[in-house]
Amino acid sequence: MTLQPALDHATGISITDPASGETVGVLASADAGEARVAVERAALAFPGWAATPPAERGLRLRDAALALQARADEVAALNTRETGKPAGDAAGGVEAAVNTLLQYSELGPVHRGRQLRGGRMAVDVAMPQPRGVVVALTPWNDPVAVVAGLLGAAIVSGNTVVHKPSERSPHTGALVDEILAAALPEGVLVHVTGDGATGAALVEQPDVAVIAHVGSTATGRALARVGAERDVHVIRENGGNDALIVDRDVDPVWAAGQAALGAFANAGQICTSVERIYVHRAVAEPFLSALVAAADAWTTTSGQPLVDERMREAVAGQVDAAVAAGATLLTGGTVPEGPGSRYPATVLADVPEDAEVLTEETFGPVAPVVVVDDFDEGLRLAAADRYGLAATVLTADMVNAHRAAALLPVGTVKVNAVFGGAPGGSAQPRGASGSGFGYGPELLDEMTTTTVVHFGLPGGAA
Repeated sequence: MTLQPALDHATGISITDPASGETVGVLASADAGEARVAVERAALAFPGWAATPPAERGLRLRDAALALQARADEVAALNTRETGKPAGDAAGGVEAAVNTLLQYSELGPVHRGRQLRGGRMAVDVAMPQPRGVVVALTPWNDPVAVVAGLLGAAIVSGNTVVHKPSERSPHTGALVDEILAAALPEGVLVHVTGDGATGAALVEQPDVAVIAHVGSTATGRALARVGAERDVHVIRENGGNDALIVDRDVDPVWAAGQAALGAFANAGQICTSVERIYVHRAVAEPFLSALVAAADAWTTTSGQPLVDERMREAVAGQVDAAVAAGATLLTGGTVPEGPGSRYPATVLADVPEDAEVLTEETFGPVAPVVVVDDFDEGLRLAAADRYGLAATVLTADMVNAHRAAALLPVGTVKVNAVFGGAPGGSAQPRGASGSGFGYGPELLDEMTTTTVVHFGLPGGAA
C-alpha cells in the first residue's frame, strides 16, 4: 500500500498528530544532491570502519544502544505523537530496539566463517566481509525496533549506513539516528530525511552495495529491479496478507481473543497482523460472537488512530467495497467524527472470496471472516495468496499443525499464538512479501559477502 503524507518540496514534509490533528512539525526533504553527499560520506568512512576489529565495532554499537536507552522516554513520546502508536507500545518498541542493538553488539564479533579441508596439507577458509554502503529504507509502523535490526546488523558487520526513515515518521527517525550516530565514528551512520523520490536518489548512487527495505510490495519490487540492474544486494520485507485458521477443536472464545489481538493490535498496522480469518463451521457462531465483543471492547479501550487520514480512507474504502459486494458488517465500519484519523475495530462476515479486503493487505483494524467446512478448506484458502510473510493456525490437532507448517507457503507459521517467537529468531518472506532474512543472526549473513581462500603449500615444502 503506497500512501504519502502531505509533501511539498518547497516546504518539506508536514506531519500531524493522528490523535489530535495538531501539527507535529515540518522537515525539509533532501534532494538528489544531498542524497549523493550522504552516500559519499558513508563511502568515505567505510574503509576505516571495515578495518576496525569486530570486537571494537561491537563495543561502539553497545554504546549506541545504551545511549538510546537513556533517552527512551523521549523517543517513545515522539513516536506516539507522530504515528499514533499507544504509549505502552511505543515504549515497548524502544525497549525492543535497545535489546536488538545489544544482541547484535554481541553477535557481530562472533560472526564466523567456515573451513573446509581439501588435501591433507591444504585448507579452504570462507571469511565474511562487509559489503560496503548500506541504504536502509525503514517503515513508520514500528519506526524504532525495525530500524535497530537493520542498522545494528549492518554496522556491527563493518558496513556503513545511510538511513532514510519513512516520510510518515521522519521526526522519530531523525531523533533515533542522531542518538545512535553520536556514539559511532563520523560517517558510519548518516541520516537523510525525504520521501520516495529521496529514496530513489539514494539507491541510484554508485557507491551503494546493499539496499535494505521494509515497506510496501510495490516499492520493494522497484528496488529489486534497481538491485538487479546495478548489481546491488537487496534485502526486503514487504507487504503481507497473513491468514488465521481456526480449527474445530479449540475454544472459540480463546480463538476470538487471539484473532482480535492479531487483527486490532496497533490498529492493525503490524507487518504480521492477521488480515483474513478462516474459521471452522463447527465453532463459527460462538467465535463470531466473541470476536464482535472483543472488537467493541478494543474500540472502547484503545481508540488508537491510524497513522493518517489517507490510511483511514484506504481502510474504509476496502471495508465499504466488501459490504457493497455482499459482506455482512457485524461491527465497526463507520468513520467517527472529530479530529484525527481513528477507525473502529471492524468485523466482516460472509466476505466474497475476491474482495480486496481478503486479497490485499488492509493494514487497519479489520477482521474479515470466512466460514469453512473443514480444516482442509481453510488450509487451501490460506495458501492461495500471492503474499508469503506469515500465517497462524489455532488447533489442538498436531497432525493439522504439522500439515500447516509443511504446506503454507510463508516464511513463518505460528501455531496457537498470533504473535511471539524466540529471541534471535529469523525468517525469510516469500512471494510478494519480499526476500532475504530481515532479522536474527542470519541478517549478519545478508549484510556480508564471503571471500574463500584456498591455502596450499609452496613447491617442495611438503
